[in-house]
Amino acid sequence: MPALDDLFLTALIFAAAVLYSSVGHAGASGYLASMALFGVAPEVMRPAALTLNILVASLAVYRYTKAGQNDLRLLLPFIVTSVPAAFAGGLLIVPPFVYRPLVGAVLLVAAIQFIRTARDAVESDSVTKPPHIPVALGTGAGLGLLAGVTGTGGGIFLSPLLLFMRWSDTRRTSGIAATFILVNSIAGLAGTSFSVQALPAALPLWGLAALAGGLLGTWLGTKLLPIPGLRYFLAAVLIVASAKMLLT
Repeated sequence: MPALDDLFLTALIFAAAVLYSSVGHAGASGYLASMALFGVAPEVMRPAALTLNILVASLAVYRYTKAGQNDLRLLLPFIVTSVPAAFAGGLLIVPPFVYRPLVGAVLLVAAIQFIRTARDAVESDSVTKPPHIPVALGTGAGLGLLAGVTGTGGGIFLSPLLLFMRWSDTRRTSGIAATFILVNSIAGLAGTSFSVQALPAALPLWGLAALAGGLLGTWLGTKLLPIPGLRYFLAAVLIVASAKMLLT
């Protein structure tokens, strides 16, 4: 990849980390979108995205938990099944003709989610009720498998589900999603390590950009800064990258 393209990609990774971490996510779908736009090889996209996810999610878990925006008791039954499922998903070797449309669909779902949250960015004070244990266990298994296969932490799906089902309020959802993403990203990366031959040479630079973006994004998130306009922009980037993956 030309040096200029690598710098642009690094800048996009920084921007994705800022935007995603501001809502408790680690940015995997944003990193995948950025790498897709610059033609990064599909076989290294997944482990690279998971590595960046772990860096940003670790920071997000610390900051959101410290700010009182987490609920480990609610999260526990989800991760009991999601972690082994994410590891199993990471073990799967997905051919490009399957991986590209699958990631494209993930990016499109992520874009729709950000459009939805941009329109409804004001926090709701509705009453919440945790899910029954069997429901949480089944949900965790499904999301964990999807996280491992696609190279995401699964939080992009867990967050809207928690809010839609009224299992958690908006503030706690950020910390819950960050913790869910962290454990599943670790499990997914462990699974992919058996099949990955090499990682991109620019990964350390991307890691620094992601951490810097995570520092800014989690600060914005814990201060509850509304960013509907930025979410619309991110959705547009995801839609473009999704189209590229689906049509290639």
